[in-house]
Amino acid sequence: MSGIAVGAVVAGVEVPRVPTQLFIDGEWRDALDGATFDVVAPATEEQLAQVAAASAADVDLAVRAARAQIDGGAWSQLSGADRGLLLYRLADLIERDIDVLATLEGLDVGRPAFEPRMVDLPNVVDVFRHFGGWADKIEGRWIELQPFFGQPRQAYTVREPLGVIGAITAWNAPTLIASWKLAPALAAGNAVVLKPAEDASLSTLHLAALIEEAGFPAGTVNVVTGLGHTAGAALVDHKGIDKLSFTGSPETGRKIAVAAAQEFRPVTLELGGKSPQLVLGDADLAAVVPGLAMGFLANQGQICAAGTRILVARELYDDVVSGVAEAAKAVRLGGPFDPETRMGALISARQLERVTGYIAKGTAEGAELVTGGSRPDRPGYFVEPTVFAGGGHETSIAQEEIFGPVGLVLPFDSIDEGIAQANGTRYGLAAYVWTRDISVAHSVAARLKAGGVWINGSAPPDPRVPWGGVKSSGVGRELGFAGIEANTEEKTVTIHL
Repeated sequence: MSGIAVGAVVAGVEVPRVPTQLFIDGEWRDALDGATFDVVAPATEEQLAQVAAASAADVDLAVRAARAQIDGGAWSQLSGADRGLLLYRLADLIERDIDVLATLEGLDVGRPAFEPRMVDLPNVVDVFRHFGGWADKIEGRWIELQPFFGQPRQAYTVREPLGVIGAITAWNAPTLIASWKLAPALAAGNAVVLKPAEDASLSTLHLAALIEEAGFPAGTVNVVTGLGHTAGAALVDHKGIDKLSFTGSPETGRKIAVAAAQEFRPVTLELGGKSPQLVLGDADLAAVVPGLAMGFLANQGQICAAGTRILVARELYDDVVSGVAEAAKAVRLGGPFDPETRMGALISARQLERVTGYIAKGTAEGAELVTGGSRPDRPGYFVEPTVFAGGGHETSIAQEEIFGPVGLVLPFDSIDEGIAQANGTRYGLAAYVWTRDISVAHSVAARLKAGGVWINGSAPPDPRVPWGGVKSSGVGRELGFAGIEANTEEKTVTIHL
């Protein structure tokens, strides 16, 4: 198993030893054609590693290995209880290596390492333990039927694994999103071919090493690093895939949905958002403003559920604008391992260009730039926390997902107008409501077109509740028992007595 050289120092820390090859059929191997791609640390623009770049031929080997496990392999012979034990063991290993994974995400994603250490990775452990508990509790139903021409009948259903799941993850929270796809799929008895984002593959490769250490049968989980237009496209188009699960942009998600439709394969698509934060007139601003700022600045705003549209009752508008601007100014930019850092770098030069382009659009389209908007004079793909005010609900920065630390504050004059603004984009992943009136909060939540609504706070999705979007934010649900349902098919058996 080859990997990053021990002792390499990037962003002031020693890079953990991590494999950089493909993980196929329980073996670490180079791409068949020897291809690699560079991994760059966003906070310093230094090269972190060269990682194997899978071709269609490599993806085919991975799918065949997964298929062999489904078609009579050791994985298919395990009981649900034994699958659960493996998931519990993997959770224990992730918990053991939580600092290693946090370091890798700090290096690879550019975010402050305390964020994955304190938020994402404990959630990952929880996800694997939660679904480990489900593995031996996936049950069917007993159904009483009407007689058929006088003959009594009964029926029952069983939930069976779909087979081989092709999973493609995003770079903003690589280990967390991988867990959302792996844990329910494996609990249900599927095998997986996982393609991580090329911009952040290292923590997923370490996760693959932990899967190997946990003792999953070879070929149950395969990890094929590579570029989207080669490895990703090959996985989407492969005839041996029974379901596709993708987290990323609506544009790519649409292409995946079209490809899957050709073979009538199911999909789960989580496709980003433009999430509103509604601040009602009775909100306690001293308590609310820090939450509003965190809602669009955490992980440099690179969160699909980021609350980037702050919609405020007009009587509170000026106070919210000034309060959020002050909170943004107080955020300290820095390297991922500086204990004073509260916001890191964007993932890549390409993403930096995208975010600064939207900032320029915001000003050009009439929004007031209250604070931020510039790139600091330092190495790395940094941009200042940015707050806009006004300009209207039809501007680009009000309608389009930026995926950066850019928030827009807009006023509304009635709850009905605020809800209309909240629902007035093509997205529908998350929404947030800030109010001291819990009855009003429930009423507003019922009217919001979003897959998930948070009231007076926010947090990563809990593994016990379904997660997903509506409209252009996606199709299907991950997590909760919905995650089990999304990775199984219900078979009906009818008995003529």
